[in-house]
Amino acid sequence: MRNKIQVITISVLTLLLVIVTPGTAGEIVAARYFSATDRYGHFALGKPHEYTSVAATTDDGRTLSFELPADLVFEDLAPRLIRLTAGAEPYLLTIVSGHDGGARLMLLHLNGDKLVPAARSASIGTPMRWMNPVGVADLDGDGVAEISAVVTPHIGGTLKIFRKEEKRLVEIAILKGFSNHVYGSADLGLSTPLQIDGRIILVVPDSARRNLRLVALIKGHLVEVGSHKLKEPLKSELKVLSGGRISIDGSPQTLLVDLKK
Repeated sequence: MRNKIQVITISVLTLLLVIVTPGTAGEIVAARYFSATDRYGHFALGKPHEYTSVAATTDDGRTLSFELPADLVFEDLAPRLIRLTAGAEPYLLTIVSGHDGGARLMLLHLNGDKLVPAARSASIGTPMRWMNPVGVADLDGDGVAEISAVVTPHIGGTLKIFRKEEKRLVEIAILKGFSNHVYGSADLGLSTPLQIDGRIILVVPDSARRNLRLVALIKGHLVEVGSHKLKEPLKSELKVLSGGRISIDGSPQTLLVDLKK
């Protein structure tokens, strides 16, 4: 017992030394956009939701900022604080738009005392085209989360899955026929990941927002494993409930999937 106590004591002291060592970077715990601008002028989310800069607050009390070049904006409501694996460093998931190619996803992280880009997706390729993230979740069960988003949700959207590979967010799967946003609305929550029968399913409206399509990543491909008909086109956010259920316009619904596909 004495030996066990000594080992525990040493481990705790080592952990404390790691925490208090000068120069150890903190972690991001909150973030926000600031400095609204009209230099891009698309306003897919309505005004004033285009910004030049983002500020991150760390758990050791620092506030760090990152400013985009003059030809780009954050076309977004708020940065999303995410982790791609359990215990890994947190990232900020943002939407960046510009006249050179429309929107793209960008991850930011801490590098010493600076907030810097960690990875980017390719841009859509056309200005005034936008994308809306669905969520960040481990879709294939390998322990690493993927990032899902609907690209061009206003004009025939495509659901795309991205995986971080070094400094790039690489597209690994796509499926057409989705819309998770109404142009000009500040409501970005019309789609969501949901755990059903032990698997993460993406719940995303079809292109008319009259049906919820239930999509799984199976063997590297996006597969529709169920659907749920709506009484009218979806305009408000989906709210995840317990037990694989979801609230649609305030009404709890159970979504059924066929994972044998």
